[in-house]
Amino acid sequence: MKKVLLIAFFILSSAALYAQAGLKKGGQAPVFTAKDNYGKIISLKTLLKTHKAVVLFFYRGQWCPYCNKHLQQLQDSLQMLTGKGAYVVGVTPETAENINKTIGKTHASFSIVQDKDYKIMKAYDVNYVLDDKTVGAYKKYGIDLDQNNGNTDHVLPVPATYVIDKSGKLVFVHFDKDYRNRPSIRAIADAI
Repeated sequence: MKKVLLIAFFILSSAALYAQAGLKKGGQAPVFTAKDNYGKIISLKTLLKTHKAVVLFFYRGQWCPYCNKHLQQLQDSLQMLTGKGAYVVGVTPETAENINKTIGKTHASFSIVQDKDYKIMKAYDVNYVLDDKTVGAYKKYGIDLDQNNGNTDHVLPVPATYVIDKSGKLVFVHFDKDYRNRPSIRAIADAI
């Protein structure tokens, strides 16, 4: 019963997302530089010089079962994606400690970037702010965004996925405001 109520709550609380539009297929991907969970500097420009494509995806946090399922699917198919010349990068607002929890749950071995100041999320137009009522309801279900993200501004990303080709063009876009919907690995791989 608690799971059903939680899912219903998430659906109703997604109203804040409707202002977001995300980037469109065919557009130029915003460049970024950030440090990943391994301490490696991740630069989109540099990655595109050495890889055929970059698979860039945004996830909400280790507390999100839909995010964990998608990360696990990416990990399970990582060799297929990297075999096609792609580099996979996840972006999240969660703290390094919680990124480690995500890795523990999903066994993710690809780069994950903490977007603490939301620069990447804002550049890709996937960021939104939860209202106080929703934040309170999340807490009732054991999801403390303040603790999870290390701040009190309650910003989350739409869980979008982009494939960026060598020229920096967005050749695949999956932007769905319903956080339950994620792209198939086949669709991502076909875009590379």
